[in-house]
Formats: sequence, C-alpha cells, structure tokens
Amino acid sequence: MSATVTPSPVPQAPGPRHWTRDEFYRLAELGFFRGERVELVNGMIRTMSPQNLPHQTALLLALDLLRAAFGPGCTVRPQLPLDVSPTSSPEPDLAVVPGSPRSLTATPTTALLVVEVADTSLADDRGDKAAAYAAAGVPDYWIVNLIDRTLEVYRVPRLDAASPSGWSYTDVRTFTPGRSVNPLAAPGVSVAVDDLLP
Repeated sequence: MSATVTPSPVPQAPGPRHWTRDEFYRLAELGFFRGERVELVNGMIRTMSPQNLPHQTALLLALDLLRAAFGPGCTVRPQLPLDVSPTSSPEPDLAVVPGSPRSLTATPTTALLVVEVADTSLADDRGDKAAAYAAAGVPDYWIVNLIDRTLEVYRVPRLDAASPSGWSYTDVRTFTPGRSVNPLAAPGVSVAVDDLLP
C-alpha cells in the first residue's frame, strides 16, 4: 500500500510591494522621504528625477500659457499631487483644475488638463503615468517631449486590460513646432508648440 504524497507548494519569488495612497502619505508624515522628491504611481513609490534647466524653462513657459488660457475660473497647480486612485498620487508638472485655490477643500482626484515635461521621464510619462491619468478620467493629457521637441496629446480615456491601471488613451497625436493645439476645456484658445519648448 503506497502513501499519498502531497506536493509542497511552490514558493513564490519575492516581488515589489505595492503601496496604497494612505500608506504613502503616512510614510511621508513619518519623514521617510525627507530630502527626496517621490510620487506614488500604480502602487509603486518612485523617485523623481532632478530638473535640468530645459525642464525648468518648459515648465514655466507652460505655466504662464495655461494660466492665461484658462483664466481666473481655474487653478493651474504646479507639481502638486493628484489623488487619482487608491494606489496613485502622482505629482504632474502641471494640472489644471476648476475653481480657485481657496475653493479646493481636498486634493483633486482628476483634472481638466495634465501636462508633463519629459526628458529622462519620457517612458514613464507615456506608460504608467498615462495609464493612471486615463483611469482618473483626465480627458486631456499633454507631454512636452524635450527629447524630440514635440508635444504629445493624449485624449479619449478607455478601458484597456493590457494597461497597468486598466485604462489607456484611444486618441494619441504628436504636434511638431509650427503647429498649435486647443485645450479641450478651453477650445477657443490656441497654444503653439513653439511657445511650450525652451
């Protein structure tokens, strides 16, 4: 009579730990990130790259253009968090949200327009960040691509099982210098690509 042998479970290889937004904020309160610029995207805590002069210049150019484009009815938030999901709190270079700074009683969960200035961060901005913004229903997402000197415009969020967040953008277009784009939430305003590039 032979004994039945139960196979041992196959041990799982260690993997990254995914964090919630609440855990991320608690770590920040406890001083874990002192002296570092970090953000939470799809459960992963990421160190943000230092900003070189072209990045700084492009950010300031876009900040001025968007404040003029949207006027006093909106706030253009520079490098402040958006609580887009329970596992994502990215800090986009710029996010346009309705209302004045005093009317914002909590961290916004979406935006009318998000702008990222990208050089070393280009792959992340096109990938995980785009997926997180699409999942949050951000209708208009722009990447000022400093490497190729173009403006990438992402629109029409949709469900996408292959995406890290389950969402992606359906309409992706690239605008070169000499061309202009109209923000969806300010269609009467034309923003020239040249005016966004340092």
